[in-house]
Amino acid sequence: MDLQLKGKKVLVTGSTAGIGFATARSLAAESASVIVNGRGQERVDVAMKEIRKLHPHADVTGVASDVSNAAGCKKLAQAVEAVDILVNNMGIFEPKPFEKITDEDWMHFFEANVMSGVRLSRHYLPGMRQKNWGRILFVSSESAVQIPAEMIHYGMTKTAQVAVARGIAETVTGTGITVNSVLAGPTRSEGVETFISRMGASSDAAAFEAEFFKTIRPSSLIKRFATIDEVASMIAYLSSPLASATTGSAIRVDGGVVRAIL
Repeated sequence: MDLQLKGKKVLVTGSTAGIGFATARSLAAESASVIVNGRGQERVDVAMKEIRKLHPHADVTGVASDVSNAAGCKKLAQAVEAVDILVNNMGIFEPKPFEKITDEDWMHFFEANVMSGVRLSRHYLPGMRQKNWGRILFVSSESAVQIPAEMIHYGMTKTAQVAVARGIAETVTGTGITVNSVLAGPTRSEGVETFISRMGASSDAAAFEAEFFKTIRPSSLIKRFATIDEVASMIAYLSSPLASATTGSAIRVDGGVVRAIL
């Protein structure tokens, strides 16, 4: 399927690994002009190299900037003045008992996961309005709907992302701009490997995965971690002109974890 993205300028934050990298790679395969972002130049360079290895003619560039803070967002916005598509993917998470989540933790998670997308969307939206076309996507999580007891501060930020996305969508009513959030389920990414380690998993990854979906995410219908490409495929579609009637929505790629039908 041709997603009609040739020549569209796309910025994917936090795209040196995981869902972000898979998204950048998928959009580059669709002939979009992709900007990779990560905290360090070395990882940005490696990501660009990997994409070019798979797609030799890909138009891919990169900007190293930590968008988990205001200064990093400003640096990125100065380096990339305008885009057609913004994928707010960068995010942090950690399992932590509620009683041990400090004020600083709450503010740090909100700053990184919510304000990064707020700041960048605020910067790029005017340019989209001028063209009367654009896509803004927030990579949220099923944790936005079913707050995980093991990381409540993370779930709070994912809920906030859904609210922000819907709110921005309301401001672009009747235009060619769409704004959506993607509720990814448990996904086998670099971050999840760290999560598994912090949860005290044994070296038997398969056994941990089975136990995870038996006791921690028992409502999953696929009973496994999704792949980063399965999530990236949905993001790529929502980025395209083909998804022009989907806006203000929270699209689930959660493996059926969320039981509610609405």
